[in-house]
Amino acid sequence: MLGTVARGSARSKKLSVPAYIESGTRRVFACAVDWPGWCRSGKDEQLAIEALASYAPRYSVVAREAGIDFPTRAADLINVVDHVAGGATTDFGAPQTPCRADFEVLSPKQLAANEALVRASWAVLGSVALDAPASLRKGPRGGGRDRDAVVAHVLSAEAAYARKLGIRMKEPDPADPAAVSALRDAIGEILGSVSEPKPLVDKGWPVRNAARRIAWHALDHAWEIEERSR
Repeated sequence: MLGTVARGSARSKKLSVPAYIESGTRRVFACAVDWPGWCRSGKDEQLAIEALASYAPRYSVVAREAGIDFPTRAADLINVVDHVAGGATTDFGAPQTPCRADFEVLSPKQLAANEALVRASWAVLGSVALDAPASLRKGPRGGGRDRDAVVAHVLSAEAAYARKLGIRMKEPDPADPAAVSALRDAIGEILGSVSEPKPLVDKGWPVRNAARRIAWHALDHAWEIEERSR
């Protein structure tokens, strides 16, 4: 059953996909600890876990882009290892609270994976946007950004997220690839090199949590573009 803590042989534990639950008052997130960006939400814990599992095939594209092996049966291997309290941001629709694992010192392998998967998330968003129509299908009340506005929103958010890592750079113009690359390279350099979990600035984010949030935001909008292109 989804959502149970892994038990059994050492091999089964090694193959499990650790996840944590972040609970707000109206929304619950399930996030894979070791796979930045693989986070989905639901109205309760079980629905959030089911949503996370259903997105395993889509996240496998990110892992492949990063050149990292993704478990074949990842959806069946999800095991909840931690619970954290969410807040207003959780209920608004974004993961907010770091889990216990985010405060552990990262190994060189974990650092490399974090950077590669975040960069892969950006690449997936870029590829999806390139293939999408400029005008996206609207919601039932006519709401929703069009493609270029979605991409601009992601970049604007990343300039704010970068400040959580001590990076202060101007929000890049989406039409200026050099500026976009400069911001993302600065983010990637920190995600791939800072092993200490202590935030680099006051009110900043632990590096592992930053990788998760940045990748989640890019992928959430990449998948939104895909769905609204149909």
